[in-house]
Amino acid sequence: MKKSAAQASAPTAKADARPYTPQAPSSYGEPPPGLRRHIYHIVFESDTKAGRRFDILLVILIIMSIIVVILDSVPTIRGEYETTTHVLEWAFTILFTLEYLARLLCVARPARYATGFFGVIDLLSVLPTYLSLFIPGAAGFLNIRILRLLRVFRIFKLALYIEEYTRLGEALKASGRKILVFLSVVLMAVLILGTAMYVVEGPKHGYTSIPMAMYWAVVTMTTVGYGDITPGTNLGKLLASFMMLLGWGILAVPTGIVTAEMTSQRFTRRMEAERKEHEDAGEEAGADACPSCGSAGHASGAKFCKDCGAALVGSSK
Repeated sequence: MKKSAAQASAPTAKADARPYTPQAPSSYGEPPPGLRRHIYHIVFESDTKAGRRFDILLVILIIMSIIVVILDSVPTIRGEYETTTHVLEWAFTILFTLEYLARLLCVARPARYATGFFGVIDLLSVLPTYLSLFIPGAAGFLNIRILRLLRVFRIFKLALYIEEYTRLGEALKASGRKILVFLSVVLMAVLILGTAMYVVEGPKHGYTSIPMAMYWAVVTMTTVGYGDITPGTNLGKLLASFMMLLGWGILAVPTGIVTAEMTSQRFTRRMEAERKEHEDAGEEAGADACPSCGSAGHASGAKFCKDCGAALVGSSK
């Protein structure tokens, strides 16, 4: 009975596990029965037909508002349809403002929503329009609304994408120190090589200062190569060639660090899942575990670990 109960509860636990949720809607507090709760179920949940329709409509409005902002930045379109784009932008802003206020009013803990991830994004998505009344050009930041499309994960139940997004974030977080050390080494290389180019080339070839030479070093090592500053001496060209080759190697290091971390975490999760599976099945923990990596669940009579290849204890029997 215990095994069947565990199996029955497993899908529910998996469904309830939402790795990508900076703050789950339930943490905002469900209001008491009434109009506020009805609005809460519409704007925060997509399990109901009304809630799903609201979320899909919201995504469509966000995409349309972003398109309007992009088109308004084109001089020819802005000159011909300036009034139309201006009216549309204010219409979208008013709708998103009403939505933001509705979210604040329908939750039991509005401060938690307002300071949460989505609450801050929702606020930032309407602020540029109002700020444009006082600061010209502020409306250009309206494309921050693209972040609101993160709700599409919840709307369409893309649990696999949410899980992969979270795993990538965990790998980046776990690799933070290694990447920081790597960037510090790159910064030292930029400083040393930039200074060398300043000494070799000098102001005559555009290297008017060490900061300017460091700018050139960054552009060169990242293989961008604007071409606004180029070495003129043979020694400078040799140094530039070395930096270009060094740049190719540098670009691969962060990828390797994150990939190794993701592989390590994946192996750890699989090991934990296997141990839990054996515990749920009532097997004796560690009875057939590998003494090297701890992997369990080997076939009967197995002599070597299926994961790391180490010899198993008692395999000679």
